Amino acid sequence: MNLAQLERKLIAAARANPPSERVPYAFEKRILARLAARPRLDCWELWGRALWRAAAPCIAIMLLLGAWSLFAPQPNSPTNDLSQQLEQTLLAAVDQDQPIDSAR
Repeated sequence: MNLAQLERKLIAAARANPPSERVPYAFEKRILARLAARPRLDCWELWGRALWRAAAPCIAIMLLLGAWSLFAPQPNSPTNDLSQQLEQTLLAAVDQDQPIDSAR
């Protein structure tokens, strides 16, 4: 069905049946009571749910990467130790001979 034609039919039906001026007894109070009875949105609960849902994929990724690092072939380089590489990188500036400024 054409949307424009459907819209015209719905508008014609709404115009043919005007709303009643009569409002049910205590309608406003019932609506306000229903709104007040709705539970409030708890942001901490939303965060907790999201974190618990994310825990399983994170554990699966951790296990996959751990297995990959355990079973991956190791290169045949003598300096494969990460701690030694880090220490050499951090102490590279100390090992350089810096000229002593005698102008002080």
